[in-house]
Amino acid sequence: MNAELHDRLSSTAPTRSLCVAMPMLNEEKLVRQALDSLAAQSFPDFTVVVVDNGSTDRSCDIVAGFAAEHPRMDIRLVHESQKGTGAAADSGMRFGVEHGARWLARTDTDCLAAPDWTARIMAAFKDGLELIAGQLNPREDEGITSRERLMMLLAVEVASFFGRIRPGNKGEGYLGPYQMLPGCNMAITADMYQRSGGFPRSKIEDLHEDRALSNRVRKLTRNYALRRDVVVFGSSRRVKAWGLKNTLAWYADHRYRPEHVDIR
Repeated sequence: MNAELHDRLSSTAPTRSLCVAMPMLNEEKLVRQALDSLAAQSFPDFTVVVVDNGSTDRSCDIVAGFAAEHPRMDIRLVHESQKGTGAAADSGMRFGVEHGARWLARTDTDCLAAPDWTARIMAAFKDGLELIAGQLNPREDEGITSRERLMMLLAVEVASFFGRIRPGNKGEGYLGPYQMLPGCNMAITADMYQRSGGFPRSKIEDLHEDRALSNRVRKLTRNYALRRDVVVFGSSRRVKAWGLKNTLAWYADHRYRPEHVDIR
């Protein structure tokens, strides 16, 4: 990596108004595809903050190579030593807050953003939303059959319904109903992120940071919603490794606890 590229990746200059945080841990197989999907956005005026969470493979080199090939994209690479999706995501979001972003979004390095993802996010912010939950669809390049894709989509809808009646998502102080929030497809104003306390700096084994953030925001505003036109295609590798039933149990308060959580 030459000095100029290193300086650009590690720059602490102000970000663009929209900042996209993307946690990363040993994603050398998929991170290039995730960055390709961001490079293809119809609304290109955003900063990407890739948060390396201790990768030991070629992930960081791939990010650097991609940045060299796309000099017009504002890509930053930061490092978070505290292991955990919550910690890494929070570091990426706070980088945006601290460097001037007005709006924050998050996706993951095993995901593909639809070409109009950032444009749809900005449209939702213009409609007055402070927190946006996007539509998460299974990736179409992982060998999942149409029937399996349908079952996964139905499972997400069922999980969303039960989230609304789950006792842990009820209580005093909530201004509106529970909204399932895919951590890999969401956006929030920088102001609301700060007011809510943001993602808890947790490990995925201990806490689902996206659910925690959703519940924090619900105590502060009613201006949140699911936007089905904000689309990200997520990896099905946990479903392939654990099966749909066990994967749903994992996301439902870790009722299924596998030996290995980081499926690669």
